[in-house]
Amino acid sequence: MSTEATSTPTRTWTNWAGNQKARVRRIATPSSAAEVAQTVREAAAQGLAVKPVGSGHSFTPVAVTDGVLIRLDNLTRLRSADKSSGLVTVEAGMGLWRFNELLAEQGLALTNMGDIQAQTVSGAIGTGTHGTGRSSASIAAQVAGLEVVLADGSIVSCSATERPELFEAARIGVGAIGVITAVTFRTEPAFLLAAREEPMRLEAVFESFDELWRDNEHFEFWWFPHTDGTMLKRNNRTDGPAAPLSRGRAWLEDEFLSNTFFSGLLKAGRSAPRAVPAINKLAAKALSARSYTDRSDKVFTSPRRFKFLEMEYALPREATVPALREVRRMLQDAGLRIGIPIEVRTAPADHLWLSTAHGRDTAYLAFHMTDGVNPTEYFENAESIMVAYDGRPHWGKLHTRDREYLASAYPRFEDFLAVRDKADPQRVFANEYTKRIFGA
Repeated sequence: MSTEATSTPTRTWTNWAGNQKARVRRIATPSSAAEVAQTVREAAAQGLAVKPVGSGHSFTPVAVTDGVLIRLDNLTRLRSADKSSGLVTVEAGMGLWRFNELLAEQGLALTNMGDIQAQTVSGAIGTGTHGTGRSSASIAAQVAGLEVVLADGSIVSCSATERPELFEAARIGVGAIGVITAVTFRTEPAFLLAAREEPMRLEAVFESFDELWRDNEHFEFWWFPHTDGTMLKRNNRTDGPAAPLSRGRAWLEDEFLSNTFFSGLLKAGRSAPRAVPAINKLAAKALSARSYTDRSDKVFTSPRRFKFLEMEYALPREATVPALREVRRMLQDAGLRIGIPIEVRTAPADHLWLSTAHGRDTAYLAFHMTDGVNPTEYFENAESIMVAYDGRPHWGKLHTRDREYLASAYPRFEDFLAVRDKADPQRVFANEYTKRIFGA
């Protein structure tokens, strides 16, 4: 049994966005938890660090290593699905898009999703991926159990009742606790969502923000910088009947306008930054109101074809409007020209140790930068505002926070570090990113 990818033509790896690269000693493509365990033992014996990687959709160097990179491409099996209990176990490398299809075949669904489904299940939970919701948001909060390979090569199971502290640390473990090889999700019967999307003035959103959050199961909006335009999205459960977008309209609005056309506008903005405000007004007007009803995952998620960089911060929900007002002033004062809308979502308080919504109702502000444009000034200026409002950075998106800051932001941070010390005392799963955020 060999887990080393000896036939791999290159030992380099690049993430989806292209901003993180690694040249590694070995690339392993195991097909079972036992092969993952063997890879970890062999690497540890040679003094090499180990990092697992899924689809590479994190913008941070969370998966970067010069040691052994474990690709989870072959860990994609559905192990079990119990429709009566809703418990479904899948291997860690399964893409969320595939998982949603398999759940639909079983008449099941996740309670909530993020807005893309290109990630693997383990990558999504490990970095705290979330959607928007009044009573649910985090994908990791829907996890009932994990199978994890620890630094000594042991394969262990954990849940709220079995090794509960390991479970709490590993659910959002940022790759620092072990290699997740299988995930058991708590699902529910499949359901439909009625989607309502419409333009709304930014000030009108500000004035009705609390009402929009209170009156909708899932609410978010995109604000087009340098304009007063937003695109508001509200998704609520319905008994049906299903009324999905026609194939032609879905292609026009979700593929052509939101990807091809918008990508063209971004390129125009890169060439002529002074035209960005006018371009943003055009983009905001190009998206018209629409309503449709479809399977939940098809409403939650949308295709993203163009490349970008992203920073996202979680704020106390009550800070949303004042923080956005400051961001608007900052853009004007700094003379920045930002072509990609700022996304705003919400989440209820939860108890997961490293959840960005731990202990407080939360709003997420996501900042994006066009591929090929240096995001430093924009992200640093926005980050200073986020930090002033006690923001917590998304674990898989760009930020400059370190252990000192994060320890003050998370009440269970030291508990997490204590589990890490037991699970990986020799720091087999460490890299420069984990050293910065968790300490060496």
